[in-house]
Amino acid sequence: MNPHPPATSDASEAVTPQALRHHYESGATVDELVTASGLSYGTVLNRLHDAGTVMRTSWQTRRMRQNPQARQRLAARLRTLYEQHGATLTELAAAAGETRRGARRLLIEAGGTVRTTQQTLRVRAAARAAERYKIALSLRARYEAGATVPELAREHSYSVATVYRLLHQAGTPMRPQHNHGPAHAPRKRP
Repeated sequence: MNPHPPATSDASEAVTPQALRHHYESGATVDELVTASGLSYGTVLNRLHDAGTVMRTSWQTRRMRQNPQARQRLAARLRTLYEQHGATLTELAAAAGETRRGARRLLIEAGGTVRTTQQTLRVRAAARAAERYKIALSLRARYEAGATVPELAREHSYSVATVYRLLHQAGTPMRPQHNHGPAHAPRKRP
């Protein structure tokens, strides 16, 4: 937001505290008022205080200037990442270009509820289990189509034991194992 520069004349007294306050409350920063008025930083601050101006923090200024619809979309996206994909506040902060505290604030604005660390661990474990079950079902389909366990292990870079475990998890009916050793002589009956 570009502030409307305060009206100045040759004397710095022409920039009234009330005019500075009006521009500040419209969204201008102290730095912008300094540039527009030609006054020093300290003089601008003193005049704002003389006018009874309630000062903002830098994040309040950024929030004030942000497009409200864009902020709502970002908050909704962060809530989806948080609730449906198990993202942490640190991951939300990285995705939003915010601090953890800012990401938390956006999440709450979107109607989300902040989880405890234990709840996050449980959500992530459940997501990993669901992904592993999908893999198990795809291995089962390939196994039932005729692939062998060693072939599946090579294709997916798993150990044979892991493939067996995943096939068992998917409830796969196993084919009988073949004995590849030397043939046994038939037993003679006495």
